Parts: sequence; C-alpha cells; structure tokens
Amino acid sequence: MLTSILDLAFPQPCLLCAGPDSGRPGICQPCLQDLPWHLHDTCPQCALPSQHNLLCGQCISLAPAFDATFSLFRYQFPLSGLLQQFKYRQLLSLAHTMGNLLVEHVPHIPVADCIIPMPLHQERLQERGFNQSMEIAKVVSARLHIPVDFRTCKRIRPTPPQASLPYKQRLRNMQGAFECLTTLQDMNVILIDDVMTTGASLNALAKTVKAAGAKHVECWVIARTFSP
Repeated sequence: MLTSILDLAFPQPCLLCAGPDSGRPGICQPCLQDLPWHLHDTCPQCALPSQHNLLCGQCISLAPAFDATFSLFRYQFPLSGLLQQFKYRQLLSLAHTMGNLLVEHVPHIPVADCIIPMPLHQERLQERGFNQSMEIAKVVSARLHIPVDFRTCKRIRPTPPQASLPYKQRLRNMQGAFECLTTLQDMNVILIDDVMTTGASLNALAKTVKAAGAKHVECWVIARTFSP
C-alpha cells in the first residue's frame, strides 16, 4: 500500500523515454504499447511463431520436456536493451513491472503447486549478486499466491554463456547441469526465466523436474528469440 501511494505521489521517469510514468511502475503507457508483444499466433508448447496457435513442426517432430510456454514479448529492441540492463546493471525495478505483466497477460492461470525460477550456478550468482529469474518469480508468487521453490532445483555445473552458441552446443552444455534435491511427485510446476532462446536451458531443467516426479511443467518467460 505504501509503495502504491509513493508511486502516485512521486512517479518515476519511464525507463525508455525518461518521460513521466503514467501508472505502470517503470514504463509509461505509450512505451509499453510500443514494446514487441508476442501474445498471438504462437506454438503453445515452445512459443515460437505458429499460425492459429497450433503446435509447431519442431515440437511435433521433437517434443521438448516442458508441456507449455508463455512469452510476453519477442526479444527485440527496445525490450532487449531493458533486459540487458536488468541482468547486468541490476535494474531490479524491472522485475516488478515484468512479473506483473506476466500475471496480467498469461492466457490462463494454471493450478500450480510451485514456481521454480531458473537456477544460477553459485559462481554466476556471486558474480551478478542476484538471480533475475528469482526476482521475477517473487512478484508472480505474490500475485498468484503460488510458493516459490528455490531450494529443490540446483544448477550443479557451471555452463558458459549460451547466447552466442549453436543449438547443438547448447544442448551439450546443459547435460547434467541441474539436479533436484527432493521429490516433486505429481506436482504442477511453473518454470520462470527472463529469456528463452532455443529453449535448451529450460528443456534441461524441465527434464530434471519431470525426472523428480513432476506431472506438468510449463515455462513463463519475458521474451522469446526466434533464431538460435
């Protein structure tokens, strides 16, 4: 309540145009409308473009371990710049904006037992100082009253940055990267990450979660890229 009152009394400038924030903390309404939204004509399993929201050929031929994916945006300018600032310049206020947008635009709210943010290896966490996926997950959890489980799944092997690697190399990098410390038997799980590129990291995490007994796994991401 206090935060809402302060936002009204002292609106913060828009992160994109530096103009007055018109209600959405961090991004003004005109800039929000200009972001590269990705809410329609997507594959329900991997969120790649697909006419009429039909399952794409890639998921038909080689189904990922996760059952569904929801993405807010295409990973394009200016959103890409915002997410880079979020991750590498600790623009933590963006977690509040993006977490709320996820909740407000997801087509349906699943009956979920827990939210698992994409784990960072301890070395990466110490370098960065925070886990951006965890920050988003906290906001989603508070809105939906679904607990965040940040203890069960760990990244046990450090992996090099994935962004510039080809898809097959990403898959090799992610083998054995995660482990679950407790059972997730018959649970419905939401995985949260900031960006899905090829889906290799989320696929590896979903495999690990399902091996621990999870019944249904879906991914919620802020942005989706369309090329490896």
